[in-house]
Amino acid sequence: MTTTLTLPARFLCVSVLQTVPFANLNRDDTNSVKTVQFGGVLRTRVSSQCWKRAVRKKFEERTGQSALRTRRIAERVARLLSEERGWDAGLAARAGAQVAAASGIKFELEEKEKKVLPNVVLQNALVYVPEAAISELADLAEEFRAEIEKAKDITKPSDKSVLKDQTGRVKGVLRSRNGVINTFGRMLAEVDDAGVDGAVQVAHAMTTHPTDIEIDYFSAVDDVTDQWQDATGSGHMGHAEFSAGTFYRYATLDLAELAANLGGDTAAVRELAEAFLQSFVRSLPEAKKNSTAPNTPPDLVHVTVRSDRPLSLAAAFEKPVRMAPEGGFAAPSRDALAEYAEEVDAFMGTEGILLAGWTGRDAKDLTGLGTRHSSVDKLVTAAADRAFEQEPAA
Repeated sequence: MTTTLTLPARFLCVSVLQTVPFANLNRDDTNSVKTVQFGGVLRTRVSSQCWKRAVRKKFEERTGQSALRTRRIAERVARLLSEERGWDAGLAARAGAQVAAASGIKFELEEKEKKVLPNVVLQNALVYVPEAAISELADLAEEFRAEIEKAKDITKPSDKSVLKDQTGRVKGVLRSRNGVINTFGRMLAEVDDAGVDGAVQVAHAMTTHPTDIEIDYFSAVDDVTDQWQDATGSGHMGHAEFSAGTFYRYATLDLAELAANLGGDTAAVRELAEAFLQSFVRSLPEAKKNSTAPNTPPDLVHVTVRSDRPLSLAAAFEKPVRMAPEGGFAAPSRDALAEYAEEVDAFMGTEGILLAGWTGRDAKDLTGLGTRHSSVDKLVTAAADRAFEQEPAA
């Protein structure tokens, strides 16, 4: 039985310390490591967009729901029709273009080899829809196959779709949502009432200490020329930027906002909330993964359930952490986080904290972070139990 109600203000705040070895998880437009000046020193940074995408992909795996962000709705519908429903490739491409043009979203045309496909419609806005929406649009094409077979190909942005009378149905599909979209939100101004306020906030990750950017020079051997003794040199040379360090990561989930997106279905809210916490903790961007394999686990995970407002502990590292006498930044970063959390609780009070807990590999008890739990799973369950615990009636 589905339980529906309006949740009071509840925020799940999660902080993670994670030490990443030689890597470049997030590059800028020049392939350089992203950085930020904080506390007067240069830190390595991973953008919130980058890490949020990694979280979303992990979230989709855990929930079994997926969403698609693309300008190529036409191409995706055409591929489904030709590969799974037996349509001729040319007719499928025409159908995809007709469906996309019927959305009312302005589009341009990408030239393709005419022997394979006619011009491909590229919408001017990225749409973000559940994966199931593609099947619904393909169903619409199937319903009006006869009209599409008689229609001409879309050859210019001013062409009208043969499905123009179905614009309302197409827009209805573009407004559809699932757990992914209800959690992370959607911006689509081109379709009325398609926007969804996201319940998730994700901060840019940054190192707790200053970092240096390392330049890695590399070369590749040409296996053919290498067989001849008089051949020297390499087949390719280049360089890339990398860094390493202990990162502070932070996100918060507004449970009341998520509940509103889900119509007050608290069972669904809890399922998505636990999936988000697990996904945030276990995610890692995949840039240059094959050449660096930076697959480290977090050093520490700290979760709070709050009834007042989200609270980040990033300022714990405004004064950069100093390396431990024996080397390393992970241990002093954990100490700095626990000390700062305790100081904040002392001067702001703890009335808004419904639960504070942590888990990690530190041998000592970091009391400033609340109750210690033996695993990420137990910490997530405890946070969810408290977040959805009904307050006694006044």
